[in-house]
Amino acid sequence: MSASGGTKAIVAALVANLSIAVAKFVAFLFSGSSSMLAESVHSLADSGNQGLLLLGGKKAKREATPQHPFGYGRERYIYAFLVSIVLFSVGGMFAVYEGYEKIKHPHEITAWYWPVGVLVFAIIAEIFSFRTAIKESNLTRGDRSWTEFVRRSKAPELPVVLLEDLGALVGLVLALGGVSLALATGNGVWDGIGTLCIGILLIVIAIILAAETKSLLLGESAGLEEVEKIKAAVVDGDTVTGIIHMRTLHLGPEELLVAAKIAVQHDDTAVEIANAINAAENRIREAVPIARVIYLEPDIFNADAAEAGTNPGKTPGAPAPQDPGAPGDLKDLGH
Repeated sequence: MSASGGTKAIVAALVANLSIAVAKFVAFLFSGSSSMLAESVHSLADSGNQGLLLLGGKKAKREATPQHPFGYGRERYIYAFLVSIVLFSVGGMFAVYEGYEKIKHPHEITAWYWPVGVLVFAIIAEIFSFRTAIKESNLTRGDRSWTEFVRRSKAPELPVVLLEDLGALVGLVLALGGVSLALATGNGVWDGIGTLCIGILLIVIAIILAAETKSLLLGESAGLEEVEKIKAAVVDGDTVTGIIHMRTLHLGPEELLVAAKIAVQHDDTAVEIANAINAAENRIREAVPIARVIYLEPDIFNADAAEAGTNPGKTPGAPAPQDPGAPGDLKDLGH
């Protein structure tokens, strides 16, 4: 996995969550707090999620094969999507069920110092993990807002770790609040309410992650900045006079496919066009290094083809659909 994949942030989160999971489960055994049980399962699920992200990064490095000619870069998206499923089912749904059961059948928390002490320790450990994720994200975030970074990032690992750590911190505060109120009032229902809130929080985060990674799995284009750089690199003003249409697609976080139909002069020779295409490919790779798969097709400029190229719903360069009232239209068949 590349540095932009946030390996350091994933490892930091994995170490923190494993230690926190053990501590929370011990606290649950001594205190009987449902918040602690929900939080221990939450931390265990998060640990498994970090393992999935590391596994996805490793699998994505495999070389392309005849069966998968564009490589395995999207493995990282698949494993990030699995993370959202695990977070929803193992973390969120379990916490909702446990909270409901505790509200329905409350019982007093014993050995209060165990859950309180472990929750304070967990908050400190999660702050360390969250801080590492923020530092790693700032290396690639640029001037984008945090919301924009999570929504637009092509590498899924850092947004996943950021949302997991944020959810973990908020969940710990909810757990501490539920335990504190249960101890202060002697009513175990508050512990169940805290657990229920943790479950709802995890489900919301899981849905956000699923929506974002689904978009990556479907295939996203390059960012606007990269698209403009590619357009500027293609045209040389001599042989290549313009772009009729262009499509870009992320094959993985650090691998971009570029396909374009370029306008050339009608009297250019095949050698001149071939040399111009090779030069354009070199300029594209220099301007946008992640553009590794490039297909440029020469053509004489055509206004209809250029118009179709701006509409993803049309086939670029295809003939315009026949007018419904024109002779030979399908509706005329059989008459």
